[in-house]
Amino acid sequence: MVLTKGDEYPIHQTAEPVAYAGTDRNFYDRFFFNGYAPGAGEDGFFAAAMGIYPHLNIIDASFCWLVNGRQVNLHASRGLGMERMDTQVGGIAVEVLEPLKSVKLTVDAPEEHIRAELTFVGRAFPLEEPRFTRRNGPRVLMDVTRLTQNGSYSGWVEVDGKRTEIAGWLGTRDRSWGVRPIGAPDAQPASPPMLPQFFWLWSPTAMEDGDFYFHTNDDEHGRFWNRRAAWKPLGGGIEDETHYDTSDYQVHWKQGSRHAQGASLTLKDAAGQTKVEFDLGQTFMMLGLGYTHPKWGHGRHQGDGLTVEREDFNVAELDPMQPHHLHIQAVADITMTGPDGKVRRGRGVLEQLVIGPHAPSGFTGMLDAA
Repeated sequence: MVLTKGDEYPIHQTAEPVAYAGTDRNFYDRFFFNGYAPGAGEDGFFAAAMGIYPHLNIIDASFCWLVNGRQVNLHASRGLGMERMDTQVGGIAVEVLEPLKSVKLTVDAPEEHIRAELTFVGRAFPLEEPRFTRRNGPRVLMDVTRLTQNGSYSGWVEVDGKRTEIAGWLGTRDRSWGVRPIGAPDAQPASPPMLPQFFWLWSPTAMEDGDFYFHTNDDEHGRFWNRRAAWKPLGGGIEDETHYDTSDYQVHWKQGSRHAQGASLTLKDAAGQTKVEFDLGQTFMMLGLGYTHPKWGHGRHQGDGLTVEREDFNVAELDPMQPHHLHIQAVADITMTGPDGKVRRGRGVLEQLVIGPHAPSGFTGMLDAA
């Protein structure tokens, strides 16, 4: 048994100390942030993530800055030491100021010339997304709970000596925890063999008078196994959420890629039909946060001591069909037209990850392009 700082708090889920999280080696606990300039078409985007992997005994984090098409990524990893309450690694730190309302993100990596101080304040109570449970045959691929919250940021980001003041920037944070593939891949082959398949769209959007949330996970036939479209007014709580009865998406894929060049949603509820249109702008590569990164994948062992690394690239110069370049977020200006003709405008992202076949998109193989 190991006692840690977390054992002082009433957050135990089993009869064991907080250092232990069930029995699945793929258990994780994760923070995610993104933020973007508030005006339609404005340049500037940041993102950050931190993952705690209790059974791998690893903590890692990333911070990313995107401007003028150039993306700078800071990666850090160290041994966790079984202390889950020490949420800092390599100069990247997360501090909860007010649970479910306000969080502070700081970055202090002078050797990599990256610093930041950012405070997030939620626009309404977080949205709990439906539990994500997915199996590949008998194996659990995902068993995850996530809360998502739109909000505003204040503070600053400094990269290579150039400081950008962050005032009134919009964005999203989420917290997710549970089981999903992390660390070294499973060497045991699937029986019978299965072609990998994952279709994911996620769009948290800050509108003029509230927040709109949409996501979908589809199988290879286009049938969703997890989907939700919801509206929450500014300052709203759980009781103020509106969940649409049905939601459908349309994606226009860029030729030679699996990235969208345009998208729209059709929502229906008792009031009638609502249309959501996405005008997609700059592309952020999610590998900057470790997603599908060849080296900095989540929970990968980089050594028991602290390891920090910076990488830079121009997004337009990357091959969009490399497997680790499929996962992106596109900053979007959004127009939402209600059944009464009322038009709302806002800003958000459209996250995309499409691996394997997806009949409605015309994808039939592992990596065929539009």
